[in-house]
Amino acid sequence: MKKAVWISYDLGIKGDYQGLYSWLDDHKAVECGNSIAYIQFEVKTDLIKELTEELNSNVDFKAGDRVYIVRREVDGLKTSIKGSFIKGKRKSNPWEGYGTSVDNSIDGNE
Repeated sequence: MKKAVWISYDLGIKGDYQGLYSWLDDHKAVECGNSIAYIQFEVKTDLIKELTEELNSNVDFKAGDRVYIVRREVDGLKTSIKGSFIKGKRKSNPWEGYGTSVDNSIDGNE
C-alpha cells in the first residue's frame, strides 16, 4: 500500500546529499521548499521501520543529521497527522524570544 509522506531533511554542510537525492529521485519525490520533499512510499507493514531501513541503506548518515517525516494515519474513523524524527532529534527553536507575548508568572506555571 502506498502512503503519502513529507520528508524534511538537514544533513549539514558535508552530508550525503547525493545519496539522499538519488533515493528521492528514485521515489519520484516532489520538491516542497528548502529541504522538504513529498513521496508516495510503498509500505508492507510498518511505515517508519521500512522507511528508516531504506534510507539507512541508501544514505550515509553522519552524527547530527536529521530527517523528520510527516504522514497521515487512519485509525478506524479517526484520521490524524503525525510527525516523527527518524534520524536525529529536535533542536531549540531558533525563533524563541522573538515573539511579543510575555510570561508574567513567577515560575511559568500559572
